[in-house]
Amino acid sequence: MGELSEGLTQVLIPVAALIGIGFALLQWFLVSKVRVSAVADHNGRDNGHKSSLLGDAELENGVRVPEVTAKCAEIQHAISVGATSFLFTEYRYLTIFMGVFGVIIFLFLGSVKGFSTKSEPCTYNEGNLCKPALANAVFSTIAFLLGAITSVLSGFLGMKIATYANARTTLEARKGIGKAFVIAFRSGAVMGFLLAANGLLVLYVAINLFKLYYGDDWEGLYESITGYGLGGSSMALFGRVGGGIYTKAADVGADLVGKVEQNIPEDDPRNPAVIADNVGDNVGDIAGMGSDLFGSYAESSCAALFVASISSFGLNHDYTAMSYPLIISSMGIVVCMITTLFATDIFEIKYENQIEPSLKRQLLISTVLMTVGIAIVSFFALPSEFTLYNFGGSKVVKNWHLFFCVAIGLWAGLVIGYITEYFTSNAYSPVQDVADSCRTGAATNVIFGLALGYKSVIIPIFAIAVAIYVSFSLAAMYGIAVAALGMLSTIATGLAIDAYGPISDNAGGIAEMAGLRHEIRERTDALDAAGNTTAAIGKGFAIGSAALVSLALFGAYVSRAGIKTVNVMTPKVFIGLIVGAMLPYWFSAMTMKSVGSAALKMVEEVRRQFNTIPGLLEGTGKPDYANCVKISTDASLREMIPPGALVLLAPLIAGTLFGVETLAGVLAGSLVSGVQVAISASNTGGAWDNAKKYIEAGITEHAVSLGPKGSDAHKAAVIGDTVGDPLKDTSGPSLNILIKLMAVESLVFAPFFAAHGGLIFKLF
Repeated sequence: MGELSEGLTQVLIPVAALIGIGFALLQWFLVSKVRVSAVADHNGRDNGHKSSLLGDAELENGVRVPEVTAKCAEIQHAISVGATSFLFTEYRYLTIFMGVFGVIIFLFLGSVKGFSTKSEPCTYNEGNLCKPALANAVFSTIAFLLGAITSVLSGFLGMKIATYANARTTLEARKGIGKAFVIAFRSGAVMGFLLAANGLLVLYVAINLFKLYYGDDWEGLYESITGYGLGGSSMALFGRVGGGIYTKAADVGADLVGKVEQNIPEDDPRNPAVIADNVGDNVGDIAGMGSDLFGSYAESSCAALFVASISSFGLNHDYTAMSYPLIISSMGIVVCMITTLFATDIFEIKYENQIEPSLKRQLLISTVLMTVGIAIVSFFALPSEFTLYNFGGSKVVKNWHLFFCVAIGLWAGLVIGYITEYFTSNAYSPVQDVADSCRTGAATNVIFGLALGYKSVIIPIFAIAVAIYVSFSLAAMYGIAVAALGMLSTIATGLAIDAYGPISDNAGGIAEMAGLRHEIRERTDALDAAGNTTAAIGKGFAIGSAALVSLALFGAYVSRAGIKTVNVMTPKVFIGLIVGAMLPYWFSAMTMKSVGSAALKMVEEVRRQFNTIPGLLEGTGKPDYANCVKISTDASLREMIPPGALVLLAPLIAGTLFGVETLAGVLAGSLVSGVQVAISASNTGGAWDNAKKYIEAGITEHAVSLGPKGSDAHKAAVIGDTVGDPLKDTSGPSLNILIKLMAVESLVFAPFFAAHGGLIFKLF
């Protein structure tokens, strides 16, 4: 068993991250070769394409080509400006939050030993001296800020790429579906690789900088690194909730007034909410999703590192074995690069029905290649036998055990992805049954959709259960942490197929607004329908990984808080359990109601414009887009605070007032119920959305019999889609952050809760 030397490990990890960043920049360069400026076309200069972007057709719907290109550029600019200004406003609020929460972390953790600067005896490695609790407070705060900044950056860069690529996808769609697919997919890959590589690089640098102070005290070092995960996820929470409320307020408002009342198409430029709707796709699905998956990634790495630091890896100071989670992520970046080439360069897409298989193939290829990658890493980076911390005892583990832990997490992710696809894609019977139920109106559509969502929970839960059982039996808590990492190891590919969805959605919107001919809109619709399914797959991954990550964090919390066993039969724990299980419902209620009230304002504004602006419906008056954007922005910033406060305060209150055992109950309860609610919500919403698209596309005889746009069945489908919007894009995806964030926050504050928690029980 050849083990990697420490020096080589120190080189390989940053090199893999830099290669990932380089690959992302290369993809971005290839996307940027598509020109979106009317001027170049006027001079008939060669843009790397035949004389103009169009190739043959010099007229587009009777409008000269430069005008069409200029129109696309103008719409793209409007979307980009809207998204950027929203994110900047949101980040202004979040900067204040970061400052305040950073101070809270410092005060709580510093007060554990009364702010003393004396060295303490170690918690786990008995007989050695560790750095003072005050140092832990300072470094946890720094790690928190680093994680928060990286998370915000991930979301922002993703949004920038997406708004850069949307019009380019529209323009490429004129040359054929294959070209448009490649542009949308490359742009998604830019985001995926930047995020995976940045997350890895910042974590690696942070560990090495903290080491300058901590030296041999690895226990303290990796305990303070957990702040990185907390920072990443707390930003993701606000990004997801704020972005989700923004996008759905606009979407619901635009749909209800535009499609149902005025009977105009989805992305019609006469609809005042149309720019807000397209901005929303970027701030919710792209920026929110980016921060969210970055948070998962940061936390699973932190959980694995923390558990390893109190095992033989940490006690023997085996740097390479300690860095096993980081080496897996490095391998993941390399594997995803090879996988991406299959979609962009090896297989060419010629027909619409090849899009979805190509995206699904991405998942399969990356999983198969990564399994080989994990085997190599486990063989070279780990000693052949070692002991892992197991709640006070220790467990002897062989290196191939860890290979199985990571691999089962990886394959469970694939199973969850494929099941999600089966339940949300309109190529299979579940969605077709939902579409069929629209014949008898919206009520049956809603009943069938809800039933589909609940049913779609069954297999993913079994997959997660098997992954948990196998990895825990093989390698205790560390096994679960690396299983979560396994699920997230192909994050670059997962994010690429996920970001692809909103980009093609935007491309369709731009095609409709710029008045491109019908067949181009059909191509972008085909791209978008596949994107809807991949977005659902991405959410499935996010939820599955969140379940494993928070279980690993829960284990780390239990050991850090010094709890020997969590006994459900004690009243302290049980009340925590039942209250924890209620939290996802409380949280969903808040987010759904926020979307509802924001959508109400949007509907009123859109109706007002249709009634008061002369010639709006005839296309002679111009709608006031900016006002709708402002409504969405104000609503989302105001409404994201209560749900965020609920998630962040619940563990603090439970731990401080009721103590570590009750908090353990709260974490277990929220994990168990949150996963179910999240999976069913996002699949129900996805199925309703695709049932509507199935009727609109009218590809099969069955779909044609349900009617063209505007038929009764179609109207029922639109209502289902509108109900599903907040489920699939606000509540569902934010719940996985609730599960992880409460667990990682409890872990970071565990020393404080163990020392000073449980005030109420101390009084009585």
